[in-house]
Amino acid sequence: MGKLIEKALSGIIGLFALSSCLTMPKGAVPVKPFEAKAYLGKWYEIARFDFRFERNLNQTTAYYSMNEDGSIRVENRGYDYKKHQWKQAVGKAKLAGASDEGRLKVSFFGPFYGAYNVIALDSQYTYALVAGKNLNYLWILSREKTLPESTKQAYLRLARELGYKTDKLVWVDQEPI
Repeated sequence: MGKLIEKALSGIIGLFALSSCLTMPKGAVPVKPFEAKAYLGKWYEIARFDFRFERNLNQTTAYYSMNEDGSIRVENRGYDYKKHQWKQAVGKAKLAGASDEGRLKVSFFGPFYGAYNVIALDSQYTYALVAGKNLNYLWILSREKTLPESTKQAYLRLARELGYKTDKLVWVDQEPI
């Protein structure tokens, strides 16, 4: 009986983990067409919602590169301005939808994945708006340390239309202190 309960719990946990990385806010649509190889490289975090993994970080960046197994290596880095030290997290991402869709799942903790949905992206892959699994996760990214005001306003408008409370965004300082 114990083995049966253990298998059932494992199945439930597995389904929960899988479903949580495939969700996105109601009305959000991942970018299509999307080319994962064009998305690789360095991105600067322009704005985000504050959550414990990035709390007190500035100069935050994400660097994406291809792993030999076809997954994407994710290296997030930021400077903790309160502790005066750099923090880094390395994980991996995999496509979670169609191969031409900006829907990925990202893991920094073993078999547990989180949703990473590219919901806005310019044609040159210079600016991106990324949604998590719900309205608690949002990022504005740029290949440069800034982005044009028109892009910023367009991304904020889209986020508000989806229900994000954009006044709660943390605007990242990309310049050294």
